Amino acid sequence: MSTEQEPEQTTGEAEPPAAAPPKRRIWLLAVVAVLAYAVDLVTKIIVTATLEGEEPIRILGGAVYLQLVRNPYAAFGMDFGGTWILAIVAMLVVGAIIWFSRRLRSAGWAVGLGLILAGALGNLTDRIFRAPGPLHGHVVDFISAFQPNGDFFPVFNAADSAISIGAVLIVLLSLLGKDYDGTSTKTKKRADEDADEGTA
Repeated sequence: MSTEQEPEQTTGEAEPPAAAPPKRRIWLLAVVAVLAYAVDLVTKIIVTATLEGEEPIRILGGAVYLQLVRNPYAAFGMDFGGTWILAIVAMLVVGAIIWFSRRLRSAGWAVGLGLILAGALGNLTDRIFRAPGPLHGHVVDFISAFQPNGDFFPVFNAADSAISIGAVLIVLLSLLGKDYDGTSTKTKKRADEDADEGTA
């Protein structure tokens, strides 16, 4: 009679270890926001120091005109009501992004939200610290596309550009099924379908 023990039989296959979740991207968001905010702040300082009372400066063969415009309205000159309302909305956007940043695990979402955060902070800085007073300050705009005085497109600034690029990036990622947590909606859907088949 053999004394060797038979290896225990397993009734099911060993499940593969769960993949580690993607790293948090809060630092990427912070770096993008700081850099974009710095670009907006520095360009506004230069513009207010050099273009006050000057005629529009034509550059890039007329594709861009640089001129100082103090804008009491929203991005690209859109009027949504009082300036103080826009300031409060910007504060809410900043707060929401900062709160949401702890859940970010997608590099693309971090870049997009970092740009939106920088743009909101850039224009909010103007509304708080520039004339005519806190929460009523006029935003410094200085980029006029193709024609001066905003005749072709409203005059805008680096903060407006950051908000627009960030928003487009977030929409594009959403359309591609890329979630803020670093996963893909397509992968989740496939996993759910596999789970349903396994229980059928």
